Amino acid sequence: MSFRHQYVIGDLQGCYAAYLQLLKTLDFDPAQDKLWFAGDLVARGEDSLNTLRHVKALCEQGAAATVLGNHDLNLIAVWRGAAKLKNKDKTASIFAADDCDELLEWLRRQPILAYPDEHTVLVHAGIPPHWSIETAAGYAQQLEAQLQSNLVQLDQLLPNLYSKEADDWHAGIEGFTKMRAIANYFTRMRLCKQDGSLEFSFSAGLDEAMPTDFLPWFEWQVPRTRKILFGHWAALKGEIDLLHARALDGGCVWGNYLLAYRLGDGKVMTSSAQCPSP
Repeated sequence: MSFRHQYVIGDLQGCYAAYLQLLKTLDFDPAQDKLWFAGDLVARGEDSLNTLRHVKALCEQGAAATVLGNHDLNLIAVWRGAAKLKNKDKTASIFAADDCDELLEWLRRQPILAYPDEHTVLVHAGIPPHWSIETAAGYAQQLEAQLQSNLVQLDQLLPNLYSKEADDWHAGIEGFTKMRAIANYFTRMRLCKQDGSLEFSFSAGLDEAMPTDFLPWFEWQVPRTRKILFGHWAALKGEIDLLHARALDGGCVWGNYLLAYRLGDGKVMTSSAQCPSP
């Protein structure tokens, strides 16, 4: 199907009012246009429930698609009792809603990696330098299969997706350790070494001092067949635009704005509304 316009939108974080305002700015028409979301649909914004409902409805119409972010995975984990609801995440209304199970069953079946067009690839946090895009797609499918499996297998997976320390990637990595490492690359990564070693404590902007030997994952120059579109790193304010990578988290929930990147010409449009402070 051909579309009038396709837009890739950074982390919504439940900023429902800003999201609706952005759709007006885009003159979005679900009959002609398509939205792609970079994950983290929910969490710190004022209305995660209606944000999730709206995105789900558009996806089911074929007018939108999303990848999963770390906050989305956490929402699924809380739903299944594998994690506790954090006070700073304003998602309690989702678990109190009559359609909670329907929403979360839909959410867990969304991809980790997607191809918005022939020139781009969409993930939440990024793709590490030691993976090609094709290799990354294969690992994404492995994690997706686990997330979309029966509830017994899902409940075995979810408690094993979380660790304060990053796992080293190696040729023999397997089992839940492998699934956790894959999830960390796709949904938590900011800094890494060239071999893919991760560092979780840094979330500031690029002008801040970084741990020795670590760089933003996109600064390791490796050949890419597609431009990587990503969110997750709010401190970048969507200002990174390289030949091989484009940041899209404008940090709306932190007092900035939502960003929409128009495929085809690369034009970036922003919401004029901000999210109430978290």
